[in-house]
Amino acid sequence: MEAIVAALGGTAWTVVFFVIALSVIVFVHEYGHYIVGRWTGIHSEVFSVGFGPVLFSRTDRRGTKWQVAAIPFGGYVKFLGDADASSVRAGDVSGLSADEKRHTMAGAPLWARAATVAAGPVFNFILTFVLLAGLSLAVGVPREEPTVGKVRAFPFEGAALVEGDVILAVEGQPTPDWATFNRVIDAIEDRVALRYTLRRGTDEIEVTGPHPRAPVVGEVQIRSAAMDAGLRAGDVILKVDGRDVRFFAELPEIVSASKGRPVTLTVWRDGRTFELSLTPRIRTVDDGNGGFTERYLLGLYSGMFFEPAVRRVGPWEAVTGAAQTMWLMTTTTFSGLWHMIQGAISSCNLAGAIGMAETAGDAARNGAVSFVSMLAILSLGVGILNLFPIPVLDGGHLVFHAYEAVTRRKPSDRALRILTTVGLTLVLSIMLFGLSRDLMCH
Repeated sequence: MEAIVAALGGTAWTVVFFVIALSVIVFVHEYGHYIVGRWTGIHSEVFSVGFGPVLFSRTDRRGTKWQVAAIPFGGYVKFLGDADASSVRAGDVSGLSADEKRHTMAGAPLWARAATVAAGPVFNFILTFVLLAGLSLAVGVPREEPTVGKVRAFPFEGAALVEGDVILAVEGQPTPDWATFNRVIDAIEDRVALRYTLRRGTDEIEVTGPHPRAPVVGEVQIRSAAMDAGLRAGDVILKVDGRDVRFFAELPEIVSASKGRPVTLTVWRDGRTFELSLTPRIRTVDDGNGGFTERYLLGLYSGMFFEPAVRRVGPWEAVTGAAQTMWLMTTTTFSGLWHMIQGAISSCNLAGAIGMAETAGDAARNGAVSFVSMLAILSLGVGILNLFPIPVLDGGHLVFHAYEAVTRRKPSDRALRILTTVGLTLVLSIMLFGLSRDLMCH
């Protein structure tokens, strides 16, 4: 994927990968409405990916017109008898027979309509779950024993670790698992070179190597100063504003002290040293106490001079891991929204269309795993957003169905028109607010 991204160029790949991501998510969402509607006896007249002029279409044997339209920022399923693509109001069905009315959204039983509406967000959640589980199966997880995977190029002559080495001890302290390994190396803060006891094949040996917490870039954050400057995973930060950096943990303190002024990094990459000037951006981060705080950051995540060796996971481990990750993502999303409403964190953490496009482009630049992870996060967000009780969104439809279930009657056409107008205005306002955050907060 990196080669494709490089060939496309900056703005082009941002647009292309955003359209790809959005089209996948929209198709899955709308397919949820379509397939559950079909299962429950509601006929779909049109399944559209995109709006506006139709670029391509075909009608299947069930009479559903499948089409791709010119404006690729959404999609819809229009059911038989709908007045429009929103499916909020029924059109004129007076000319339909009783059997035909049963196949419309308006004439179907309440349970069928509610299931069809809910299926869109549910399919987004399913997509997120499948992508996360698939990543686990494809990429694997670190082995239980600290084991060396790929060794990165590093400006340290004594880096004698090789792929496949099992780290038995560091400075004589046993490291039977990654948790212990991290505790041991975090406690050693005064030495840049450490003594490793390794199992290499059937032999037990000792070698000298860099401290694992050396200033190595493990990952570059999407939509960050570091991403825009072209920093990559594996880069080694030698200096910041001429000040030597021994450990990655020294970077946040130096950058934070800059208060947003540009900083100059001296970077080592594959035997070459160069300088980059970056302007830190203020970002909201977890404060470790259940809250959030704002800091000036470059957008770099810590790495090691080697990548951990991984093992394959089984289906059950992939499924349970995906479920746990989805739960964490969901709770984090709602926590962030609640803190934003309270004013505890900046509204700059919201992103509009421009921000989402930049996210898609940067994720593609980081590689296939990053892009798929972004797709999973975005699909979850779309599912959650669509469940908000706002008319024109699926959550608003479900509120109308709940009203009908309680009162035994549907909302009046006048009420639907008014509420739909209010909902559309609110959705457009949210979109414009997100766009303003993109323009003012970048």
